[in-house]
Amino acid sequence: MLRTNENIPPRVLHLVLRQLASLQQEKLDGVHFIANNEDPMDVQAVIEGPTQTPYEGGCYRLKICIGAEFPALPPRAVFMTRIFHPNVSPTGEVCVNTLKRDWDPQNWSIGHILQVIRCLLIVPFPESSLNEEAGRLFMESYEEYYRHAAMINKVHAVASSEGDAGDNSEEAELARKKAKQQAVKAKKSLKRL
Repeated sequence: MLRTNENIPPRVLHLVLRQLASLQQEKLDGVHFIANNEDPMDVQAVIEGPTQTPYEGGCYRLKICIGAEFPALPPRAVFMTRIFHPNVSPTGEVCVNTLKRDWDPQNWSIGHILQVIRCLLIVPFPESSLNEEAGRLFMESYEEYYRHAAMINKVHAVASSEGDAGDNSEEAELARKKAKQQAVKAKKSLKRL
């Protein structure tokens, strides 16, 4: 269950608003922040699937859930788009050290959290799997893991010609188009090599 912004102290809201303002100015590689002017605590982004991974060409909506004890306690991250990954539970919960044992309440940024989660798509840590099947496949047969993750990516995260396979917001659609263009460029570059 995702947290709501009930009982969020004003100091937490102020911190988040400052971060969101700086995030609007920041250019994050492969990450597109989705602004919600009606609810600033609804922190969401679209993460482009990195090239040369089974997530290439996909766009994944991610929600950062910030609680009343933030930043003393880390936020939670939840993929709203289905993904097959060792460090993402079947319900979308993300397990990454930045949001667990390595959390530093004095030195954090929403942009950094989003970039770390995108990097997790490039380099999974199957030792701390939330999805046991994905972790096992990753360790035992990377090819099988790759095929399964790519199939889930194609079904749930890649826009189809008939419509949207994942999210249908304008921001997500723009991010998907950009990711698709980058994937085509990357494939052309690989063919030249």
